[in-house]
Amino acid sequence: MASSGASDVGGNAGQVVTRFAPSPTGFLHIGGARTALFNWLFARHHGGKALLRIEDTDTKRSTQEAIDKILEGLDWLGLDYDEPPVFQSDRADRHREVALELLERDQAYKCFATPEELEAMRAEQRAAKQPMRYDGRWRDRDPSEAPADAPYTIRLRTPEEGETVIDDAVQGRVTVRNSEIDDYIILRADGTPTYMLAVVVDDHDMGCTHVIRGDDHLNNAFRQLPVMRAMGWDEPVYAHIPLIHGADGAKLSKRHGAVGVEAYRDEEGVLPEALFNYLLRLGWGHGDREEIDREEAIALFDLDGVGKSASRFDIKKLQNLNGHYIREADDRRLAGLVAERIGGNVDEGRLEQAMPVLKPRAKSINELAEGAAFLFATRPLAMDEKAAALLDEDGRARLARVAARLRAENDWTIETLEATTKALAEELGLGLGKLAQPMRAALTGTTTSPGIFDVLVLLGKDESLARIDAQAAPAKETE
Repeated sequence: MASSGASDVGGNAGQVVTRFAPSPTGFLHIGGARTALFNWLFARHHGGKALLRIEDTDTKRSTQEAIDKILEGLDWLGLDYDEPPVFQSDRADRHREVALELLERDQAYKCFATPEELEAMRAEQRAAKQPMRYDGRWRDRDPSEAPADAPYTIRLRTPEEGETVIDDAVQGRVTVRNSEIDDYIILRADGTPTYMLAVVVDDHDMGCTHVIRGDDHLNNAFRQLPVMRAMGWDEPVYAHIPLIHGADGAKLSKRHGAVGVEAYRDEEGVLPEALFNYLLRLGWGHGDREEIDREEAIALFDLDGVGKSASRFDIKKLQNLNGHYIREADDRRLAGLVAERIGGNVDEGRLEQAMPVLKPRAKSINELAEGAAFLFATRPLAMDEKAAALLDEDGRARLARVAARLRAENDWTIETLEATTKALAEELGLGLGKLAQPMRAALTGTTTSPGIFDVLVLLGKDESLARIDAQAAPAKETE
């Protein structure tokens, strides 16, 4: 029989309900983002509800800034939720209510063991090389044996015999002997509920039918099920997904580079649809498909495609996917993103015009911004070392010839400029590159850029000739 206790979170009978439950003690980690994605996709695929719970009961480490970062990261990835976020800290009274109901049902009991007694117990277990777990010293004692007004915790009375079996939707059947699960605290001496109780109560009250989370929580499931069974609540389907590892096979961490969603957005220049696609393919597969957009992902995703082994984060694969989505992206949108990177008073219309020639080469918004920088450079252009080397005496003399020929050109189009420059190269008995290379250096200050004739058109006739003239040999040297 379910608890009759009031809840401020509605049930969802007959409907798939998932939840993402981050702890706001830092940024939205890549692993958390993938967990959020899998929960969201599973709910959307089955026409269910995706819910969000902020587990902010660790008041010392939880911050509003972290909450804001998590919400911002989820929104950036396009993960929307069907109800406002539930804040676990707001529900402490409900958690206490359940703890007291378990006590009333004799499914929990008061423990008067002092911190000193518990530390002595653990010391004995360490010395005997035994597993450290509560020894049940107050499990069957009468509370009247404790001193008057002595502080106490409330512990769950977990089963001592038999075993608990979970048919996990990812890991398969997992079995644990009940003797390995100790009577853990559900309500502290100060009346605050513990995480292990709060999670179960919230999952029940939110109507969660599926708990999809990292496999580092698998052991928790065996501690949480006894609460559900003691309360007579329906048990969710568990799906514990493997963790994400770095390229070296170790658990993904800061030493592997960026691990927060906002770092991939802000520092790596990744588009949200690229990270969405990459996280989808990180531990889930559908044949050999690599590029799967949002709508396809909703149509295809289910838990049977999730692998059992850890996935390795491959930054090159992410960059390649990002390049694909940059090529697919709207030019105006890209221009806006690049303008933010460049800063200052940037002509976004000019950037938009440049995107078709910039984006085929780029794998990040950063690369797009670097590629577009020449458009807004001021004269005299700063030259990198390789570009300066091209502007030797021969290079400057060729620029003078190019400038004279281009100045006479009235049809400033890619086709005409290319024909004009090729004709000059043939007259001089040179390969086109011998003219194009010093032109690129003079026009951009680098040796890498879009096609040289694209550059000329994007800069326009006046600016192009001004830049070439600034680097060309004086006219008398070419006579």
